[in-house]
Amino acid sequence: MPPVPKRPTGHQDVKDLDHQGQDPLEAATRATRSLQGLSTELTARVPQLLEAMRSVGTGLELHSTLDRICETAAELAGARYAAIGVVNEEGRGLSDFVTYGVSDEVARAIGRRPDGHRGLLGWLIHHPEPLRLAEISADPRSAGLPPNHPPMRTFLGVPIRVQGEIFGNLYLTEKHNGGEFNDYDLHMVRVLATEAGIAIGNARLYEAARQRERWIDGSVAVTTALLSGGDADDALEVVAEQARHLAISDAGIVLLPADEGGLEIVAVSADNPRVSLGVVIPPESPVVSTLLEGEAVFVDDAATDPRMITKLSELYGPSMLLPLQSGGRVLGALATPRVRGGRAFTEAERTLASQFASQAALALMMAEAQRDRERLAVYEDRDRIARDLHDLVIQRLFATGMMLEGAQRKSVVPEVQGGIGKAVDELDVTIQEIRTAIFALQQGPAEAPSGLRTRVLREINMAAVPLGFKPAHRFLGAVDTLVGELTGKNLIAALREALSNAFRHAEASRIEVVVDATAQLPDGSAGVRLTVADNGVGIPPGGRRSGLRNLQRRAEALGGSSSYGPGLGDGGGGTTVVWEAPL
Repeated sequence: MPPVPKRPTGHQDVKDLDHQGQDPLEAATRATRSLQGLSTELTARVPQLLEAMRSVGTGLELHSTLDRICETAAELAGARYAAIGVVNEEGRGLSDFVTYGVSDEVARAIGRRPDGHRGLLGWLIHHPEPLRLAEISADPRSAGLPPNHPPMRTFLGVPIRVQGEIFGNLYLTEKHNGGEFNDYDLHMVRVLATEAGIAIGNARLYEAARQRERWIDGSVAVTTALLSGGDADDALEVVAEQARHLAISDAGIVLLPADEGGLEIVAVSADNPRVSLGVVIPPESPVVSTLLEGEAVFVDDAATDPRMITKLSELYGPSMLLPLQSGGRVLGALATPRVRGGRAFTEAERTLASQFASQAALALMMAEAQRDRERLAVYEDRDRIARDLHDLVIQRLFATGMMLEGAQRKSVVPEVQGGIGKAVDELDVTIQEIRTAIFALQQGPAEAPSGLRTRVLREINMAAVPLGFKPAHRFLGAVDTLVGELTGKNLIAALREALSNAFRHAEASRIEVVVDATAQLPDGSAGVRLTVADNGVGIPPGGRRSGLRNLQRRAEALGGSSSYGPGLGDGGGGTTVVWEAPL
């Protein structure tokens, strides 16, 4: 190393480190070289400082880097305790607090970690400059230590800057020899803080890259789920699961516009499913109106935010509510709430989540287009079948009836005349039933009344088209008056799922549907039970269970259950699906 001119001793060299326009690496190098002009004691500690700087610069994971900085600083200054308070994005408090020297048991006994809103830690946030104290309790800025906190007397605080901006503060307390932190400790720790700023900057870049990669992988998973041709409900489940995982939130919730206004919860991912499928966030909610206008809503604490008017919000803290918007059209919303007291979402997380929501909106549009194509195909089949029934079947039955009537007139045997007359009457009844079926096939969705009984019949009639026969049905109890709207809506969805499974997989020739509004649930409470039984091939081992999982989720969300067993075929062949929920 070429000789470096000696500079005056004191704090002037250290002040250069705080110059925000200076390159951090150059600052660290200059500060290390300048130690030669300070004292023999300080110069003797240079190898220790260099080793500490090497240790701090090792690794790229952010939190482990902070742990390493705390440990290295404590060893360098001979301190018993060390900590780093990470300043939040608003610059008014702490978003993270990393410690060294405090055991897990002591940390649990202390309880909540400092928030940086008061005391010495709060003062350092607003005055990012070195601070040395011989007695913490004697300083008027001190707010005291919380209960169960280990005693701390001496204190040394140094700011950490990353690319010229305050990242946080490094705190040291309690020198091992019982003395005070001296000028040499201050110089060494400030040099280390500069190196720490470089290491933290690299770790943050690495963390941001990894975070973007995770969100991209999540978007790919959603797209793959759709392109695989799975059910629309499965795709929504994937959106909820990926959003929850990527946002590190307590739940992932997908909401779509409800028929009566507002937003309805249609998919939930959570370890403890406290959110119910089918729950509607009312249209008068300020959050709903904002989301439907295509604007995101970010909440610091859902339990106390006045915009959150539902009971669900009482369960959560920081939350992101993002519109599912594509092509200028708002299709629904995505919510990722964290537990109360959880870490607030960063600006980077908000941006990545918004981009993910755009991808999810595209997924919804694809799913909607797929449903439209399927619905159009069903309507086209219904129209074709109705025309064939009217133009071919009824005409042939009418012609057959005319032939039988002619034969009846020519016959002189009374028994033959009577038998032919009964056959003609049966043909007339059959023709009337076919005409009724034609009318049902030609009936649009908007023409159907809203009663649960009628909606069940409509689903059965629609299923008759692809099945090639009409499932038998039976109602028990006052279905329309006993079953509530939310339960009825989920029952219809369960019936549709069960009939769809029977058509696509069962190869059945007989299906029976029973809706029992007088059922008694296992706990003794009154409930409604839907039973769909067929004589098909049954559920093969290792086959897909996504439809059955959908039925189970809907039932459990209402406090009910869903199961399956033997069917109507010989020896229990086929499948019987039972879905029930409380009234």
